Amino acid sequence: MNKDAQSVEELNEENVEAVESTCCQEECEATETAETISETESLKQQIEELKDQLLRNAAELENFKRRMNEERAREVKYRSQSIVTNIIPAIDNFERALSSTVEDENTKTFLTGFKMIHAQLVDALKQEGVEVIEAEGVAFDPTVHQAVMQEAVEGVESGMVLQELQKGYKLKDRVIRPSMVKVSE
Repeated sequence: MNKDAQSVEELNEENVEAVESTCCQEECEATETAETISETESLKQQIEELKDQLLRNAAELENFKRRMNEERAREVKYRSQSIVTNIIPAIDNFERALSSTVEDENTKTFLTGFKMIHAQLVDALKQEGVEVIEAEGVAFDPTVHQAVMQEAVEGVESGMVLQELQKGYKLKDRVIRPSMVKVSE
C-alpha cells in the first residue's frame, strides 16, 4: 500500500500542479484579455480623436478656401480703384476748364476737344462701375457726403444738401471720394 499511497500522492501532486498551471494560464489569459480590451478602447478613443481632428481640419480648409475666394472676388471687383482714384482729379480739372467762359475762338476750339476727352473719361469710368454720388436736394448722408459748410435757409428742412462743392464718386458699392457739400441747418 505504501506504493499505492505514494503513487496517489504523486498523482495528487501532478493534479495540483496541473490545476495550478491551468489557473496561471487562465489568469494570464484574463490579464492579456483585459490589456487587449484596454488597448482596444484606447485605440478606439484615438481613432475618434483623429476623426474629430480630421473633420476640424477639413472645415478649416473649407473656410480658408471660402475666404480666399471672397478676397479674390473683392480684388477683381475693385481692381480699378487705384486708377479711378488717380483719374478723378483730372476729371475735376476738365470740369473746371469746361465751366469757364471764354471769348477767344482758339480757346473755344480747345474747349471742344476738352469736352470730347472729358466725355471719353467719364464713359470709361462708367464702364468700370464708377458712379457720381447724388448730392444737391437730397438728405445729407454721412456715408457718401462730407459736410464742409452749414447754412440756415428758410423753407428748407434741416439736414438737406443745399449745394455740392465737389463731386463725390462710388466704385460699385464703395465710396471712392465723398461729395463735399453745404448742408441746411
